[in-house]
Amino acid sequence: MKASLIRYASAAAVIIGFAASARAEQGETAYEFLNIPTSSHVWGLGGTNIAVIDDDITLTDANPALLGPEIDMQLGVNYMLYMGTSNFAGIRYGMAAGERGAWAAGIRYLNYGSMTEYGSDGVAMGSFAPQDVVFEGTYAHDITDRLRGGINFKMIYSNYADYNAFAMAADLGINYYNEETDLSFSVVLKNMGGQLKRFDKDYDRLPFDIQLGYMQSLGTSPFAISITASHLTKWKLPYYTHDKDDPDKQQVLKNNFGSDLFRHLIFGLQYQPSEKFYAALGYNYKRSTDMSLYHRNFLSGFSLGLGLKVKSWAMGVSYAMPHPGGSSLMLNLSCGIGELLY
Repeated sequence: MKASLIRYASAAAVIIGFAASARAEQGETAYEFLNIPTSSHVWGLGGTNIAVIDDDITLTDANPALLGPEIDMQLGVNYMLYMGTSNFAGIRYGMAAGERGAWAAGIRYLNYGSMTEYGSDGVAMGSFAPQDVVFEGTYAHDITDRLRGGINFKMIYSNYADYNAFAMAADLGINYYNEETDLSFSVVLKNMGGQLKRFDKDYDRLPFDIQLGYMQSLGTSPFAISITASHLTKWKLPYYTHDKDDPDKQQVLKNNFGSDLFRHLIFGLQYQPSEKFYAALGYNYKRSTDMSLYHRNFLSGFSLGLGLKVKSWAMGVSYAMPHPGGSSLMLNLSCGIGELLY
């Protein structure tokens, strides 16, 4: 029954993806905020990681197959101060569904601060606060003792001054985890779907992505490495940079095999001496090179994260600099409600 449920849900997600894509016309990709994680653990490992194994409800946003019955009656909240006045927050709750399944529900709110609105004549018309709201529902099921599949449905409402839009999307994920070797491998189809209500005359496409993730401990040491491949729907990812030898030349196009390869990859290193504590370091080459046009500093592309568990409580914090003009700080707090009650 439960295995059939996830098959039907997966089929529904694929139908949503194809139907919405057919309606997308020629609109540009939008909704990039869907790629901002809600997990400080993920943010600390480079911003994209779909294979990290932890009893953490906030990981289900990165990969619905990371949800499981071990995350029972857990409540998680997240907050991010993102580049200046932007504030992102969310809450998610998960429960076991039998011995091999689990479900979760959550909401995310993204506020980008106050902005000034101008008319076509250039006259200021007042201020407005653009915002996005995402409602999410997740289900995961253990297919075998080492293989788990999951699906995450998202309803997305955006309001920017006098314009608003509504979209639906789904993530499909699968994770293989060998506890004996501490090897985790995942595949995720991200943001399948599209707009049901447009901002204006054109449809905007969602940032559909195919992601692969690998993470494994280094022998018996407390260290683990992770490699995540993203943006796999498009091989060539050219970018512009300044020519240091010719200051008058503003932009130089970088487009070669090595650059394209590494712009698809995010690297992570984790130190976890016990289940109670971890420290994470990530490097995102694409994020670093995206900032090359703005004379990025050394920290661009790097991220740091720390996590601590005390009884039924877990806390996480991470820092990254996604833009030379501002940094981001993310905080997570989760609680096992069942452990508090019993």
